[in-house]
Amino acid sequence: MEELRDLYQEVIVDHSRRPRNFRVMADATATAEGYNPLCGDKVMLYLKLEGDVIRDVAFQGSGCAISTASASLLTESLKGKTTAQAEELFEGFHKLVTGSGAPDKELGKLAVLRGVREYPMRVKCATLVWHTLRAALKGERQPVSTE
Repeated sequence: MEELRDLYQEVIVDHSRRPRNFRVMADATATAEGYNPLCGDKVMLYLKLEGDVIRDVAFQGSGCAISTASASLLTESLKGKTTAQAEELFEGFHKLVTGSGAPDKELGKLAVLRGVREYPMRVKCATLVWHTLRAALKGERQPVSTE
């Protein structure tokens, strides 16, 4: 179990130090902004949708290691998924990190963030970009807040 925890920590540190898809997307078809006022995490999420398929996803912002790693992992997980599949991932991820139930399906690399459920303040860091995703998919213009 200790080896698995160490592996999970390595993945989180790697994604926080070298986030994937960390860029502005000039041709985004949907965007949303998220902010966690308690710890100062800020994220701008960019989606390129073709019909209901997420062809590309990127983010910009600043935040703690958990927030940045979660955003990086989100971008890797969503490419090529439909908006319905993105919603399913949101639900599963939310259950995973809040401990409110078992995810309905395997979440792949997203499972590395399972440990945040032990730290309620960190759950908000991990879920900020996911709530921002929902806002982007719904076309909401108000910034998302985890407070």
